[in-house]
Amino acid sequence: MESSREHFQQVPRELPAMFRPPVNRAMKTLDRSFFRKTVPIAAAKIFEKSQISNVRQALGKNKDLLVLPRLNVVRDFKEQDGATRKGLLLREDVKADDKTTWSPVINELVEKGAVDVSPYDLELDYDYWSYAEIASAVLPEEMEEVPQGFTQVGHVLHLNLREHWLPYRYIIAEILKDKNPSIRTVINKTEDVGSHSQFRTFPFELLAGDSDMNVIQHEQDCEFRFDYSRVYWNSRLETEHRRLVEKFAPGQMVADVMAGVGPFAVPAGRKRIFVWANDLNPHGYEVMQDATKRNKVQDFVTPFNQDGREFIRFAAKSLLEADPVTVTIQPKGGRRDKKSQTNDGKAVEQPPAQKYVRPQFVDHYVMNLPATAIEFVDAFQGLYTGKEELFTPHTSQKLPMVHVYCFSGNSDNEVDDHKDICERISERIGFTITPEDRVGGTGNPAIELDIFNVRLVSPKKQMFCASFRIPPEVAFRKV
Repeated sequence: MESSREHFQQVPRELPAMFRPPVNRAMKTLDRSFFRKTVPIAAAKIFEKSQISNVRQALGKNKDLLVLPRLNVVRDFKEQDGATRKGLLLREDVKADDKTTWSPVINELVEKGAVDVSPYDLELDYDYWSYAEIASAVLPEEMEEVPQGFTQVGHVLHLNLREHWLPYRYIIAEILKDKNPSIRTVINKTEDVGSHSQFRTFPFELLAGDSDMNVIQHEQDCEFRFDYSRVYWNSRLETEHRRLVEKFAPGQMVADVMAGVGPFAVPAGRKRIFVWANDLNPHGYEVMQDATKRNKVQDFVTPFNQDGREFIRFAAKSLLEADPVTVTIQPKGGRRDKKSQTNDGKAVEQPPAQKYVRPQFVDHYVMNLPATAIEFVDAFQGLYTGKEELFTPHTSQKLPMVHVYCFSGNSDNEVDDHKDICERISERIGFTITPEDRVGGTGNPAIELDIFNVRLVSPKKQMFCASFRIPPEVAFRKV
């Protein structure tokens, strides 16, 4: 089982011409048998097994050994008498029949009777060469590069090929599948995410392998199982999921408004953070139900299947009205008695059980729908109208932090992007937030604004996470 992740096939240093694969730029269907090559080189056959290490060290130090990626220079040689001797492949410019190509070290080893230099036919085939090397041998020379980046989700490899690669997509996919043993299915995105579905799924075509889209994947030590064609998942966001979850403290209450299959919610539950995780997609909701049980976080994570805007208000209201919930975690080992004994019979005090009481207030709202999430923040207007006495300065309870994901331009001056995000949030909540409202800024520090640059989506599109504390003027507004 493979975790979901983003890959970039490493472009190897260019092999010497004699070791590169045969070229066939007219190949339309992958013919693996075409990629066979016999390369005549030389090898140093070693007379005594006890000398293998010393000879290898001497030749290696003098750079006389053949250096190729993924190639073992130690080979077996069958002698006429049936005996097997070890040998070492020598660099390509050493000729067995031309002593002028031998280094002083090779000459010395031969004169001592430690080795003899013999011809050797090095057999290379399709299995030896990398994806990039094979692809470079079949794609048009004018392309100059081969597709390098792709995303793996479980056993599915997800390509997003540029238009000029599309005529070669099937052969590219076959090579990629061959060179990545954990891959069984290769697909290519045909249109943008969410172009045909409010659930952020994307149209795709099957390029290679079987059509099974039911994946098993891991993130932050959690396991998720789902149909990749029916939910949204982005492997590039694993670092961001981890960053945000680390902001939550055990025992806090998080409302995950657009939770997907639970990449924020389930890992947070493992940290003993209470999460109400909502998604509009029925399959995403089913996956979260399964993931909470599979990862044993059902005491902390509760899935919902509602509209995001309605869920924002539902979570705040329902928590205030709900009966208290206490989760008790017993010490590791499952001992419920307070004392146990050591080997010498002495009593040892056991650590007490840990108790977590679910808060009546949301500490954090997470809104991971970057294309439209800002449109939903108007739901925070009047969130706690009439409940002013429950919050600071009357109590120690602060209003919720909101973490809203969004897209903006990729300006030369990032401040322009931050201004754009603040203006869009301000318009929706009916209260002005500026980039200076950050901690340490010259604006309103109570807003605790933080705009984090998540990743570059395209040359003109950047993904951000804007975090801010809901202003009292918004939360207590009469609407």
